[in-house]
Amino acid sequence: MKKENEPIDNEQIAPGMDDDPELNQNATEEEINQGDSTKVVTLSYDEVDPS
Repeated sequence: MKKENEPIDNEQIAPGMDDDPELNQNATEEEINQGDSTKVVTLSYDEVDPS
């Protein structure tokens, strides 16, 4: 259970920000080696009309 004054560590992006270029960038070798990167998985729901 979180303590009363414990900071919340939810990172958010401001609405309206053009985030595609920034979020789709690959991490550099230096960032990966320093542990400054996050593995990202993109899921896509491909719905096909039933026959």
